Order: sequence, then structure tokens, then C-alpha cells
Amino acid sequence: MNRNTIIGLVMIFAIMIGYSLLTRPSKEELARRQRIQDSLMIVQQSRLDSLALADSLRKSTAIPLQVNDTALPAGQPAVSALEQSALHDALGIFSAAATGTQKIYFIENELIRLGISSKGGKVVYAELKDYKTYDTLPLVLYDSSSVTFGLTFFANNRLINTDELYFQPYWSDAGTSGNETMSVSGSGSLTFAMRLYTNGTDSLSSFSPSNYVEYVYTLSGKDYMVDFAVHFTGLKGVLASNTEYLDLTWNADLMQQERSIDRYNGPTIYYKHSDGEVNYLSETKDDQEEVPTRLQWISFKQRFFCSTIISDDNFVSGIVNTYTDKQPRERYERSMESRFGVPFSDKERTSMDMKIYYGPLKYSILRDYKLDLERQIPMGWSFFLMQWINRFAVIPVFNFLSGFGWNYGIIILVLTILLKIVLLPIAYKTYMSTAKMRVLRPDVEEINKKYPKKEDAMKKQQATMDLYKRAGVNPMAGCVPMLLQFPILIALFRFFPSSIELRQQPFLWAHDLSSYDSILNLPFTIPFYGDHVSLFCLLMTISTIVYTKINNDMMSTGQQQIAGMKTISYIMPIMFLGFFNAYASALSYYYLLANLLTFLQMYLFRRLVDEKKIHARIEENKKRPVKKSGFQKRLEDMAKQRGYPVKR
Repeated sequence: MNRNTIIGLVMIFAIMIGYSLLTRPSKEELARRQRIQDSLMIVQQSRLDSLALADSLRKSTAIPLQVNDTALPAGQPAVSALEQSALHDALGIFSAAATGTQKIYFIENELIRLGISSKGGKVVYAELKDYKTYDTLPLVLYDSSSVTFGLTFFANNRLINTDELYFQPYWSDAGTSGNETMSVSGSGSLTFAMRLYTNGTDSLSSFSPSNYVEYVYTLSGKDYMVDFAVHFTGLKGVLASNTEYLDLTWNADLMQQERSIDRYNGPTIYYKHSDGEVNYLSETKDDQEEVPTRLQWISFKQRFFCSTIISDDNFVSGIVNTYTDKQPRERYERSMESRFGVPFSDKERTSMDMKIYYGPLKYSILRDYKLDLERQIPMGWSFFLMQWINRFAVIPVFNFLSGFGWNYGIIILVLTILLKIVLLPIAYKTYMSTAKMRVLRPDVEEINKKYPKKEDAMKKQQATMDLYKRAGVNPMAGCVPMLLQFPILIALFRFFPSSIELRQQPFLWAHDLSSYDSILNLPFTIPFYGDHVSLFCLLMTISTIVYTKINNDMMSTGQQQIAGMKTISYIMPIMFLGFFNAYASALSYYYLLANLLTFLQMYLFRRLVDEKKIHARIEENKKRPVKKSGFQKRLEDMAKQRGYPVKR
């Protein structure tokens, strides 16, 4: 470092030290901050003590409740005046809703059945009627005992969490009034509401019929989407006038639906920013993200199903978190947690409109909502070419073939044949390049014998490239077509395990093409392999090894230095055996078909391609003068100028 650099560093350190001294709070300011902090801690502890007392009262007592001056019998004696006072201190005008009896009301259409609890007014049960679990049980998205769904806000300086309070049912349709189970079908719709009333004017154990928080659920005849609205009625001035948003907490433990877990499509949280970008947390490990931007939707996603809450006016930032409980229980899969802001304005009647999707991750259904919900299906969205292949080629053809009512094993066979036909020109070009290299193999071996020493490696390489050039053969010509096929292979690697159409579809010995096919369950677990034998995976591995052997024999030029690469080419299929053994059998089946059709292609090419003619054409090319490219001429001119010998 020179003198100026040292002076500059000293000045930077001096500025930083001076700034820290100038901005450091005084002793008086520190004391004032400490007093404020102590006061806040006292208030917070007092609130926690009151809430704890209220919670204990809720568990041990039930108050006779009143709506519209009509008592609702609870069957238990009322709490004492002291206990009512404690509840009122903790919850203020919502203290009458602190106790009650939990009851579930069901609304359903042709596709879904939702259970709405009086405690919290929330959906605690979501069943998809057209689907079953891997062991034929009703498909319920999450554990009802783990669901948290509630707004948090300050009302008259008291912190209120609606998840812990008791709502009262409200039927807007006289035809369903009083029913605990309501259904709708066809083109009709059904509306059901849960209301959280404030205290009545005459008693802490009665309700005011005109002041409430209301959750309104509207269900159409044949739709997975539920309209959900939150209304604040008669509460103007109860919440602080400067309140711009309310915190909404939504947590749930997801239930296991599939026999196997896809490591690339595991349970996690997806969320969409207001600018259109879709992100998600880790699918394999615990993860948490604080999102500072506005959000359009947040989704609890499993492999084939999801629960998604969507805001008509965007949520105000949020925190999302996924984790796996260390105390596993029956059918438990993973825990989801989220907290985000819902826009709010203090009016006589405030409405916050949202939607909730309870349904399958089916591309055609999600795409029609035009909310980018289909981005939860892993189809290679991060790479444009991969997603284009799936969206505009594979999915349309797959859906078209599905319309014939064929078994999905047959559909995959036809799809594979069509893909092979489309890729036939590329495969032919690859084979021709390999054939030319095979014809030149004797010449290459002569060069290897001419330069056997390691120090002559450069001369051997130059002589080999000169041979290729004189023969008019590009050794890289076979690589480019293979690279063009690679995005298709990866696209299908994503498509088959995430296609809900394959879920629980049998074919041959496979009971479920979206899961592994087991022909033998082992009494022990083999590391990196598993506790079962997948026949499709085993056949795919064998066919891949055979293909590798044939390909190595065709490409071999006698060079010893590629022996290590040959060994690796045989190790890779063995590694895939362990990787694909617990993967979707549809994918192993597809790769098996692709290998078998490749063998057929190679057989036909060998019958149709005359290698003698190729050899004669190459010999003619050797006799022609080699035309030098402009780049090569410039290199030779530069070498002459520097006095280097130039090969003629």
C-alpha cells in the first residue's frame, strides 16, 4: 500500500468512529428507553396473565350465551362475577365469546366437503371427494386439531385473537337455516357465515346483534375455489383509526396422502409476490422466509394437492415457515406456518375479500384461474425451454391421448413413440456421426501406435484432429444432437412424477404409476437402495447398461485414456438404480421404453446405413485439399511473424 491508500483508510476509520460517537444516545436517553421497555414488559406480562386466566376459565366453564336477547343453553352454570371481570379485563368487548361449545358445520358441493368450527369460525376439515389416500381413506388435507386460522388486532387496547374465540352460525338462506350440513350442486351457490359478536349492553354474558366480525363462506356447485370474506360491522372506533392492516395467522399440519414422498416435489409453502414472481420454501428441510413485499397468495402445498388463500387486494408482507415435528404421529407429514397482513380500513362496515382453493394440483384446473397457481407444479419453470416443452408439447399431447380412455401405461407408450418420431432426425444425425467415427477407427489406432509416449500426447491429438479435418468429419457433431435431447429428458423427469393424472393408476404389476412398483418387500433396508425391489427400475437399469455397452463399443477408438470414462458410464446406471427405486414407476417405465425404442432405432439404422459407402466418401474427402478457415490463416500469419514454424 502506498501513502495515499494508508491516509484514505485512516480517514474512513476516523469517520466511522466519529459517526458512532455522534449517534450514540446519551445516558438520559438510555434511561428513558429502559423505562419505556420496563413499562411495556409489565403491560405485556399483565396481558399474558389475564389471557392465561381467561383460557383456564374457557376450559373449565361455559357461559349461557345470548343472541338477539335469546339465551343459548350451554348446560353448565355461569361463571362468577369475579371470573367475568377477569375475562373482560383480558378480552374487553369480546369477553362473552371467550367460552362456548365447539361445533362443526359442514358445507359441501360435488367436489369438496368443508367443516367449519364454531371455535375460531375457521375451516378445520377439508375433504376432496374425488380422491382417496394411498390406502383408500377419505382424502383430508390437514389435521383438524392442528389448524390455526385467526385475525389478530387491538380492540380498545386489548389484543384479540379470533382463533381462540367462539363464533355463532348465521344462515342467510332461510331454506338452510338451522342445518348443520348444507350442500349445493349444479350452477347454484351456497352462503354460510360465522359471526363473532361483541358483548351485549346488559350483561357480559350476552351478545350485541349489530356489532360483530363475520366470516362469510360462499361455495359454488362444482368448484374447488371458495369465496371467503371478512366483514367488520358496527366496530368503527373499536379498532384504532390508524390501523392499516390486521395480522392473519394460518397454520396446519399436513396429512400424508401418498405412499412415497417425492424428494423434488415435497410438502412446502408456495407464495406469489404482487409483481408476479412465485417462490417457495425448501421441499426437503426446515425453512423460513420473511417476505417484505406484498403477496397475492400463499399456499400449503403437497405433492398433488394444496390449500391456497388468495387476496383480492394483496396481503401486506408475511412470514412463512415449514418444519417437521420431532414427535411423529400417525399420518403426519409436515407442519406449515404463516402470518401475513390483511389490508384494513376503519369504517362502519369494512369488507376484506379473499378466496381459498382446496383442491388438486392439476394443470388444466389451476391454469383456468389465471392466478399462476399452476406454478406449484414442478415442470421446470426456472428454465424456459423445459417449461415450454412440458406446457406446449407434453401436456397437450398427454391430455389428448387421455381422451381416448386408454390405460395410462399405453398412453405413456404412445407418447414415447411420438417423441422418438419427433427426435428421429436428431437420432439419425447422431448415428451418422458415430458411424463416421467408427469408420475412422483403424486410422486413429494407427496414430495411437505412431505416438505411444505420453510426451507425444500433443502431437497425437494434432494428428487425430488433422485426420478428422481431412476426412470431413466433425467429432463433436454427435454431441450437439444429444444436447438438444437433454432438455426433453429433464422435462419428462419433472412431468411424470408430478402428473396427478397418473396418481393411483395401475399398469401391469404397478398399482400406482405415480409411486414405486414393488414386486418384493425386503425385511431390511439396503443403504442407498431401500427396502423393496422396483421391477420397472430394475429393467430400466439393465437396459441402460446394455445401451451403454453398445454405445461404448460403437464409439470406441482404442484410446486407453477413455477407459476411466467407460467405467464411469457403467457406474452411473447402478447409481440410478438406487435413486429411481423409490421414485415414480411411470418415470422408470418411460426410460425403459425409451431405451428399447433406441435399440430398435439403432437396428434399423444399421440395416439402412451402408458404412462401406461412408468409408468411400471419407477416402474421397481425404484426397481433396483442405480449405483453411479465415481464423486459421490469421493464426498462421501471427505464428510466422513471431518466427514459429508453421505446418503446411
